[in-house]
Amino acid sequence: MPWRLTVRSGPRVDKDRFDGLEPALEALEQRGRELADTAPRGKLDAKIREFEPVQQVVARLEVSGPQMLMPRAHAGVDVRGDGSTEAYVGRVRRAVIEQRSDEDAFAALRRVLGDESQPRRQSQGSPR
Repeated sequence: MPWRLTVRSGPRVDKDRFDGLEPALEALEQRGRELADTAPRGKLDAKIREFEPVQQVVARLEVSGPQMLMPRAHAGVDVRGDGSTEAYVGRVRRAVIEQRSDEDAFAALRRVLGDESQPRRQSQGSPR
């Protein structure tokens, strides 16, 4: 089951394939932490409006899979201009993953994708 990791940082886009979800998440976390450590921490002046570092997404790391044509899972981590990270699910409509008190964005992503990678069981209704 191939999983794809896409890393967008500025104009650069890198894509890698992994045989399993865990290696893909390990690579995402390693690259995400590197990008967070080197994130620019300044305001962006667009002449009309200034953007604070936390409002800027300087890198987006996305994992998708396991299918190639119609992946069931799309999720990732955004690295902000201040070095903070935020996990999300979805591709077109992104939803932020709420972090628990004992986890960071990478742990929250692992928790949600771990739940989604398990086969969903159909509940058996009670016979009438």
